[in-house]
Amino acid sequence: MNAYAAQAAVPLGRVRLVHLRYQSLLTARWRVLWIAIVFALVAAVAVLRIAYLGFVGGTPDRTSLAEQLLPPRGEITDRNGVPLARAFPAYAMWFDPEAMGDEGSPLVRSPQEVATELNAIFPDMDVAKTAQRLVSGRAGYLRRRVLPEEANRVFEMGEIALQFPRENERHYPQGSLAAHVLGYVVEGEGGRLGMEQVLDGQLRDPELRAESVALSIDVRVQGALEEELRRGMLATDAIGAAGIVLDADTGEIMALASLPEFDPNVIGAQGAPNEFNRATNGVYELGSTFKPLTVAAAIDAGVVRDLSRPWNATNVEIAKRTIRDLKPKGSALNVPQALVYSSNTVTARIADELGAKRLRQTMIDLGMDRRPYVELPARGHPIWPGDNWSRLKTMTVGYGHGVAVTPLHLASGYAAMVNGGIWRPATLRKLAPQDVPRGRRVFKASTSARMRQMLRMISLYGTGRSADAPGFRVGGKTGSAEKPRQGGYAKTALISSFAAAFPMDRPRYVVVTMLDEPRGTLASSFQRTAAFNAAPIVGRLVPRIGPMLGVRPDDNRDVDISDLRYLVEGHK
Repeated sequence: MNAYAAQAAVPLGRVRLVHLRYQSLLTARWRVLWIAIVFALVAAVAVLRIAYLGFVGGTPDRTSLAEQLLPPRGEITDRNGVPLARAFPAYAMWFDPEAMGDEGSPLVRSPQEVATELNAIFPDMDVAKTAQRLVSGRAGYLRRRVLPEEANRVFEMGEIALQFPRENERHYPQGSLAAHVLGYVVEGEGGRLGMEQVLDGQLRDPELRAESVALSIDVRVQGALEEELRRGMLATDAIGAAGIVLDADTGEIMALASLPEFDPNVIGAQGAPNEFNRATNGVYELGSTFKPLTVAAAIDAGVVRDLSRPWNATNVEIAKRTIRDLKPKGSALNVPQALVYSSNTVTARIADELGAKRLRQTMIDLGMDRRPYVELPARGHPIWPGDNWSRLKTMTVGYGHGVAVTPLHLASGYAAMVNGGIWRPATLRKLAPQDVPRGRRVFKASTSARMRQMLRMISLYGTGRSADAPGFRVGGKTGSAEKPRQGGYAKTALISSFAAAFPMDRPRYVVVTMLDEPRGTLASSFQRTAAFNAAPIVGRLVPRIGPMLGVRPDDNRDVDISDLRYLVEGHK
C-alpha cells in the first residue's frame, strides 16, 4: 500500500466510529423517551382515577360551624335533667368488596384468617358466620358501634376492605328503663314508638334540637316502679304487668311502665320485642276499682246522702243473671262497708238507682269513652257499651264489668276523684306551673273529700290493707276481674289491679298497679286476687318513692275519718 492509500484509510475509520456513536446516542434518547411516555401514561391514569373518585364519591358536605356543633338529634331527659336518650358519634365496621378496585379478592389474607383475627378483637363475633359473609362478597355492616381502640386494632390488620365510616348513634344510658315511654330510633326513618316518634320533628329540627326535651317522668320513681312491678310479676308468675305514678294535681306522669320490657339499645331488623304497652294500649275490665267512681257519682247526684243507710246486699236477680258477692258480709251493708268489703250487690243497686244516663255521663266526663289522653302513639280504644245502657249493663259497669279501659284511664279518673273533683289530661311532658291545664270539674269538692275518707278506710279495714304504708296515709281500692273469652269469661285468667292515692289527707300522687294473669303462689298465699298481689306492690312502692317526691312519712297526720269509723268498726 502506498503512502496515499494509508492516509485515506484513516478518515474512513473515524467516520464509522462517529456513526456508531450517533446510533448509540439515538437509541438512548428513544429509551428515555419511551420511559417518559410510560411515566406520563401512569400519571395520567392516576389523575383520571383521582378525578373519577372525586366525582363519584362526592365532595365533603359543607356545613357551618354552628351546624357541626349541634347534635344530630336532640336529647331527651327526665324532669330533673337526667339523660334518657342522646346521640353521639360512633364508628361502624363496613365490608367493601370493591375496595381494591379490581376483580380479585378484596382481602389480603383468606376470609377464614380475617374472621379469626376479628374474633380476637370482638369475641362475640362468630368466626364461621363472619368468614361466610366475607366470602359472599356482599357489601354491608359487619358490626355497629365500634370503639376507637377497636377500630385501631382492625386498621393494624391492613385489610382496606374493612372500613370504618363515622355515623351517629342513638344511645339510651338507662338501658331498658322507661322503654315504652321513650321508644327507639330506626336509622333513616326516625323515631318509632314512644316519645321518640312523638317528638321526631322537634328532635331533628336544627333550630330546636340544641335544647333538650324534658319529660315528666322521674327516673328514680320509674326505676322503683319497674323493680316492684317485676318483683310482683315474678312472684305470681304473671304474664305481664303495668304501673303508673301520676301527679294528681297536674296530670304529669311521674312513671309509666309495662312489663315485659325491651332494650332500645338493641333493636333488630324486625323492631323491638315486647312493644305492646299494657299501661296505655291494653284495655281491660278493671273490676272493683270502678266501685268508688260509681259511689262518687251517686253522692254527687244526691242518690247517696246518708252513708249510714243500709243497702240490700243479697243477690241481685236481673235479666236471667245473678249478681252476687264473692264473700257475703250479711244481708245489708252501708256504703262505707260496701266499699271496704267490695260488695258487688250493693254497688249494682247504687248504680241502678243512679241510672244509666248519669253514670254514663260521669264515665264520659272522666274520658272513659275514648282513647287515653297522653302523647304516646300507642293508645288503646276502650270497649265502650254504646249509647243505650240496659239496667243490667248499668249495674255491671258500676262494679267494673262490661267496659274495658286502660290503666291510664283509671289513674286519671282516680286523680279527679281525690284532687277536689277536677279531671285533667295525663301528659308525659314536664309542665311549668303556668302550663298546667285548668281541667274540667267532674265531682264536687265535698264529694272528693268524702271519697278520700272512704278510700283511706279501705286501706285500714278492707281489701287494701296490704297497701297501707305506715306514715304515708295510702288509700285505694282493689280490683280482680276475669278476662273475657269467646262466649264468656275465663275462670282461671284474672286481671288484678290496685288504684291508690297518697297521702290521703292531701293527695298528691295516684298509683295504679296491674298484673296480667297472676297465679296463686306461695308468695301470694296461693291467692290470685288483687289484695294478695297488686296491692302489696303499692305497699312496697310508696315508701320508696314518697321521699323522692317530697312526701315524707308522718304518723301524726291522717285524713279525719272519725265521723265514719263507727260505720265499719265492729262489723264482721
